[in-house]
Amino acid sequence: MLIWLLAVYIAIPFLVKLCPSIQVKLVFLNFVRVPYFIDLKRPQDQGLNHTYNYYLQPEEDVTIGVWHTVPTALWKDAQGKGHPWYEDALGSNYPVILYLHGNAGTRGGDHRVELYKVLSFLGYHVVTFDYRGWGDSVGTPSERGMTYDALHVFDWIKARSGDNPVYIWGHSLGTGVATNLVRRLCERETPPDALILESPFTNIREEARSHPFSVIYRYFPGFDWFFLDTITMSGIKFANDENVKYISCSLLILHAEDDPVVPFHLGKKLYNIAAPSRSFRDYKVQFVPFHRDLGYRHKYIYRSPELPRILREFLGKPQHAQRH
Repeated sequence: MLIWLLAVYIAIPFLVKLCPSIQVKLVFLNFVRVPYFIDLKRPQDQGLNHTYNYYLQPEEDVTIGVWHTVPTALWKDAQGKGHPWYEDALGSNYPVILYLHGNAGTRGGDHRVELYKVLSFLGYHVVTFDYRGWGDSVGTPSERGMTYDALHVFDWIKARSGDNPVYIWGHSLGTGVATNLVRRLCERETPPDALILESPFTNIREEARSHPFSVIYRYFPGFDWFFLDTITMSGIKFANDENVKYISCSLLILHAEDDPVVPFHLGKKLYNIAAPSRSFRDYKVQFVPFHRDLGYRHKYIYRSPELPRILREFLGKPQHAQRH
């Protein structure tokens, strides 16, 4: 048995190197659909009865599923309304958050839904979507494709939101999409009003090296060549550490000290790269840690009773925010 396990252990790195698509799937985990049996056309089944489901087409042969949750203050008006009302609502006097989720699961993931509810209560529209290849979205996952999907949704929001602020919020792998997107927006001189990164990393190589999945191979001879180089050769970089040098808008980083997936030190390292960058000289850059005793780990920062205050102080209070 031990010989057999050793043989499998040695064989896996060679298999990954010979079949790079395996490593790509492990980065995206888009085939992991949790919770199962959820009907993404019915966000009301997840307690989001002021949310509408759209489908947008960023490119030919690519269709992405989108949820738009209106602020809680519009809950009563939203009942029974359809597509035109929700699009028009983006032009109402409330700020908009474009939420970019991480790998695995869908836009209907439990922790994601709970965050939408918190942000809605605080007075924000929340627009989120599944990248191509996730959930009920059609297409093949890639870093370029995910970034283009995000750009398409951002432009769709801006075409309907008037002068209302639009913020971009990325979580985990979604922080890589977020910085790719915001760098591109800044380069074309249409930056968002702020960027929020929750549980971010520096780049995909450093994150993969630190990920719990890599523990058993971290000291394997040739680890970088077998695993990390394979990711890079597949066109996956998610270089947050490079992107922040070209971003010109306010930046807020949120990270829990007990994050077991994206280590806290990577989020802090990213902040230390961004804070002195010339591109941020006219903008706020803030890092907010959450003590390990709070138990927020990788995806439960939405539970923090301090989150409303943090957002209010950083973004300003939405004009019609709920009293709480």
